[in-house]
Amino acid sequence: MSRFKNKKNGFAVQTAGNEDHKHPFTCIRDYSPLGSFEKNLYRSLRESIPVIDAAIYKIIRLVGSFNVKCSDRQAERSLKNFLENVRVNGISYGIDSFISQYLEQLLTYGTAVGEIVLGADGNIAALYNSSLDNVELSSGVNPFDVHIETIDETGTRQLVKYPELILCSVIMPEAGRLYGTSVLRGLPFVSDIFLKIINAVGTNWERVGNVRFAVTYKPNENDRGNTKEKAMMIASEWSKAMKSREPRDFISVGDVSIKAIGADNQIPDSEIPVRQILEQIVAKLSIPPFLLGLTWSSTERMSSQQADILTSELEYYRRVLNQSIRKICCTFLRLGGFDEDMEIVWENINLQDEVELAQARLYNAKAEETEKRIKRENVCGK
Repeated sequence: MSRFKNKKNGFAVQTAGNEDHKHPFTCIRDYSPLGSFEKNLYRSLRESIPVIDAAIYKIIRLVGSFNVKCSDRQAERSLKNFLENVRVNGISYGIDSFISQYLEQLLTYGTAVGEIVLGADGNIAALYNSSLDNVELSSGVNPFDVHIETIDETGTRQLVKYPELILCSVIMPEAGRLYGTSVLRGLPFVSDIFLKIINAVGTNWERVGNVRFAVTYKPNENDRGNTKEKAMMIASEWSKAMKSREPRDFISVGDVSIKAIGADNQIPDSEIPVRQILEQIVAKLSIPPFLLGLTWSSTERMSSQQADILTSELEYYRRVLNQSIRKICCTFLRLGGFDEDMEIVWENINLQDEVELAQARLYNAKAEETEKRIKRENVCGK
């Protein structure tokens, strides 16, 4: 690992970039499932629809934390101290901060890239979450030969010098593709409809909820000479009455009629279509509705089944993260001269799992005791 040292600057990040990309909501409408890797699209989905953003953060928090165990106690203490205090990106510390951002990128885009940054002493100085705008993955002649390239401000591509220090994970990759599949795939169509409904609701409330008035003045034969002056006077008095903070009467002379614009129109009920769309979004993200604050009627058994489904989803994400966590830990142990024998132990997802595990142990113990009793009775009977 000594060839990774940078004596001049202490340590350097290979996959950093300083581009600031905007993400307009219009790309949701222009989405094409046959297009390339739509990073701006997925960013727009999270920014425009709070339920999607909340679901991703819920998954990140529910995945939980982990501990490490080593056969060598000294190596375990050193590794735990490193994981708790390692510098992450610019201002964060600890492996949990790195894994949270890494998993967020993995869920949003289907692909996550990070880097192990070495210091001048040859040890790990920091962990860096790379932006996918600055990194591109490509395969060589051999499909198992993956090339990692960085992209600068001018669009120039350059292979990273030390691919051994790059962390890369994907979820649900398609056959023959290096990039993974975002959990948001399939949502642009229903999200576009959802945004249209929400926008229409706001527009309708502006038109119907905020009442506007039509003041009509019908001049008679005697008023033809000064129709304009009377119309201007009526308009002025009406404007003063409407702008007044206190109740004020409007008095006019002549044939004047006042009607409310839009007061007779009824705003369309959006509850049913919005719920149908939210059901599609929740089904795609595999998050129980009650975790997102959606008060849909559900039985206790249904909630338990939804929790079991979510648990299996979280276990899948943990298995994907294990390879990157193991690479970080093994690199630290190898650089410190320790054996790479280590184990990643995840915490139980929630209290319900603890209760179910305890009940399972109790049932197994009862079954074992019953089997022993039957065997003793059979022996005594003989």
